[in-house]
Amino acid sequence: MINAKIIRLEESDYGALGVLVLDGRILAITLEPDSADVDRFQVPSGEYMCKRFHGQKWPDTFEIPVEGHVAILFHAGNIEKHTRGCVILGRYVGYLKGHRAVLNSGWTFKEFMKYLKDEDEFHLSIINAYGSVKFKKKGESL
Repeated sequence: MINAKIIRLEESDYGALGVLVLDGRILAITLEPDSADVDRFQVPSGEYMCKRFHGQKWPDTFEIPVEGHVAILFHAGNIEKHTRGCVILGRYVGYLKGHRAVLNSGWTFKEFMKYLKDEDEFHLSIINAYGSVKFKKKGESL
């Protein structure tokens, strides 16, 4: 069985950015709603058993089962508005029309699905690591 982690590293009004690790390998950058977003739901940190999902807009993806919510999916998109409470996958972090964004999302989502092509479910851990990664400025010591 595949083991996955979303490690959330950055949170702002533009959403929560993290990395998706599948079986110890970083596969994607993630974008989710920020925890203060009143219009969208952020999946709580914790453990989940994701299951393959088939719908009209996203005919083949995976769902994160969260009590009281339906169709919290992995899919393509770029900015927080596109998340609709789901997890967007991208290759790079950047900006799109002034918003913090994940880029090359369509290709990255296809790679995610290719990696999971023979799976119907996988284990997912979501970890909040905000502020635990320190970056230094040029010439500055940690």
